Amino acid sequence: MTSRERVHLALNHKQPDRVPLDLGATSVTGMHVTSVYKLRQALGLDEPGTPVKVVEPYQMLGEIKPDLMEALGVDVVSVGMPKNMFGFENKDWKPWTFWDGTPVLVPGDFNTDPEPNGDLLMYPEGDKSAPPSGRMPKGGFYFDAIVRQEPIDDDKLNPEDNVEEFKPISDWELEHIKKEVDRLYNETDKAIVGSFGGTSFGDIAFVPAPQLKYPKGIRDIEEWYMSTVTRKEYVREVFERQCEIALNNLAKIHQVVGDKISVVFITGTDFGMQTGPFISPAAYRDLYQPFHRRINDWIHENTNWKTFIHSCGSVVEFIPDFIDAGFDILNPVQCSAVGMDPETLKERFGDKITFWGGGVDTQKTLPFGTPEDVRKEVAERIRVFGKGGGFVFNSIHNIQARTPVENLVAFYEAFKEHAWY
Repeated sequence: MTSRERVHLALNHKQPDRVPLDLGATSVTGMHVTSVYKLRQALGLDEPGTPVKVVEPYQMLGEIKPDLMEALGVDVVSVGMPKNMFGFENKDWKPWTFWDGTPVLVPGDFNTDPEPNGDLLMYPEGDKSAPPSGRMPKGGFYFDAIVRQEPIDDDKLNPEDNVEEFKPISDWELEHIKKEVDRLYNETDKAIVGSFGGTSFGDIAFVPAPQLKYPKGIRDIEEWYMSTVTRKEYVREVFERQCEIALNNLAKIHQVVGDKISVVFITGTDFGMQTGPFISPAAYRDLYQPFHRRINDWIHENTNWKTFIHSCGSVVEFIPDFIDAGFDILNPVQCSAVGMDPETLKERFGDKITFWGGGVDTQKTLPFGTPEDVRKEVAERIRVFGKGGGFVFNSIHNIQARTPVENLVAFYEAFKEHAWY
């Protein structure tokens, strides 16, 4: 069975020959570059000192090359936009060394000059004449967004200011997407996940707009969250305009790639905390669900793509609404959060939505457990979620820096041992 066939069967709630595996197909199912380096060394794929590319500089995610995919049995690949979250292209690679000594390659516009205090600042579009939009503290492993909020005058607030980053897709971007999709579809047997942006309404990672030089509108994180209550109609107008642009862009993308894409990443907005919902289900249904439904309805009416929602934390109360909104896939399936018991999730929703993730706890088990702890958890999650299909194996969110390499090896060895039906 090819990887593409395997994934398609699982997404249609049928059992393939084994559970499909994802690593790196989205910005929330990857691995920190330092952990990618350690895993490649442990598997004997590189000589010591061989650098790994940073393909997502905001979270410092590492490239999952074809040889690593082959070694692990990865079934999914990704296609995204040509520019990263800081607004510059991943090209003109140059060497850089992490605080812990890991050798990596970063894009040419990545700032590699630390501040006097050791912090590393990142600039929108790599332009140091603009205010910095990201900060990696000295000794840190990824960037925090820098809030650049102009004084807010409610009488002058214009929803268009919060839509500046959502633009009609360009011919250049369409050509990039078409070329990459055609290459991966023809040269691999993997299922393709498209991440095209613009459909993630209220994703707090994007609200500060780290790719914009001088963002306007509501860009402060606290102010944005409060505005979903105190300025709800303003936020609704932002979402309305964003949705119009997104639907037009999706139509253009589908024209050039057709159904060579299997899955499209829709949203990464988090609606759950560790202990319960971040907002009420009623608030989700009022402000977010109508736009999710419009996006999902268009996709299901015009394509064969499956739609993917990432929402961390305890989201069990939202899952019926996610399903009602038309989502096919839920990630990261944070089983350690309140109410997110794997057996219960599978029993209640396993025939209605695909669980993509849930393979191991990246907060405790993977970084702090023993290899045997990791093996036991992987075996149990596959046993529960794998029944009847509807499961794509991945860790719960990105695998972080400083994860013991013996636990990484145990994670994938256990998957190989237990993934076959």
